[in-house]
Amino acid sequence: MSTVLYDYWRSSASYRVRIALLLAGEPFDTVPVDLLAGTHRAPDHLARNPQGLVPVLEIDGQQFTQSLAILEYLNDTRGLGMLPDDPAQRAKARALAHSIAVDIHPVCNLSVVRHAAHEAEDKPAATRDWMQHFIRPGLVAFDTLLNGFEQAPYCCGDRPSLADLCLMPQLYNAHRWGADISDLPRLHAIETACATHPAFAAAHPDQVRQA
Repeated sequence: MSTVLYDYWRSSASYRVRIALLLAGEPFDTVPVDLLAGTHRAPDHLARNPQGLVPVLEIDGQQFTQSLAILEYLNDTRGLGMLPDDPAQRAKARALAHSIAVDIHPVCNLSVVRHAAHEAEDKPAATRDWMQHFIRPGLVAFDTLLNGFEQAPYCCGDRPSLADLCLMPQLYNAHRWGADISDLPRLHAIETACATHPAFAAAHPDQVRQA
């Protein structure tokens, strides 16, 4: 039974799941869902996910939506060790991940930004300003939350964690939209460590860009 990821190459949520699948060594086929062309609102995709979002993952005879739920499933079933064993540290590691996936990502979602900028005279400038307004403060807070862990070399220790899988797509967005994070050296060090990991490198949007 094949594993299929319904994916958009620049989607942060899809990016997270690609990393996890590659960390797990799980072969998968990709079905592009073009958010710019609106194919996420087509009846066949809405049948997969009534929210009209990506990713959707078909695996183990099941179909899953919501990237954090998918990551937890892969962690539990593929033994990825993305969360600490200690309950307190586990909760804090989840909080790191959620600070990006639950707080920064939703307000920077394509549909939200389009709605926010639709009346602006200069839509590209309004979009950029919106992204910068939310991305930098969110990453500054994330950097402070890292104080609860030793970065050796990843967010929570010596192996990629749920936090790293959420951080890397957001750093991609920070660079894309020109959010200033030059004063956050820990994030740059983690980014460098992740970028040299084969799973992170293969999952990068530039490697999977859909024409």
